[in-house]
Amino acid sequence: MKTLFLRGSEPKTISIAANLLRRGELVAFPTDTVYGLGAHAYLPEAVERIYAVKGRREDKGIPLLLADAESLAEVATEVPPVARRLAAAFWPGGLTLVLPKSPVVPAAVSREPTVAVRIPDHPLVLALIRAVGAPLATSSANRSGEPSLTTAQAVQAVFDGRIAAIIDGGRSPGGVPSTIVDCTAWPPAILRLGAIPEEELEPYL
Repeated sequence: MKTLFLRGSEPKTISIAANLLRRGELVAFPTDTVYGLGAHAYLPEAVERIYAVKGRREDKGIPLLLADAESLAEVATEVPPVARRLAAAFWPGGLTLVLPKSPVVPAAVSREPTVAVRIPDHPLVLALIRAVGAPLATSSANRSGEPSLTTAQAVQAVFDGRIAAIIDGGRSPGGVPSTIVDCTAWPPAILRLGAIPEEELEPYL
């Protein structure tokens, strides 16, 4: 497979990448935290390829990137008040929320009754999600267990020839993965500390 290296500044890049994703291909792109490796969330075979390419354990779900909060009703059966407070405070941004999973979300995304969701604070990936017309199942663009990557060139060194395209949008500004909060537990549980520190979350929990 030849991996396309697309410039984020080129007008046709989003259209090219969106077409690839709709065809079930994998595309890497910058986010506000680190570079992500994404697939169309509703194409199970495409999502399963993320596990294979990364060497990711299949019992670890893949988060969904959304373009807007209205999309929550599509992928989650319930959005508790605490999740709404957190979303209002930190989205778009580096906070991932775990919510009860909607039946439209394939098992390839999550084999649990829950799904992790986030709205990234990066115009390029938001434009890509809107162009695809569906959430993107997205894991960090690295081999599982290895450090997260923040440039397209670093992603290319790992995945060239193994995915359809890489969008070069410059260095990801955050450099650390998102913080994950499980809103299906009470009290809500911080599963991973990352871009949003615990002290900023505490008033909302």
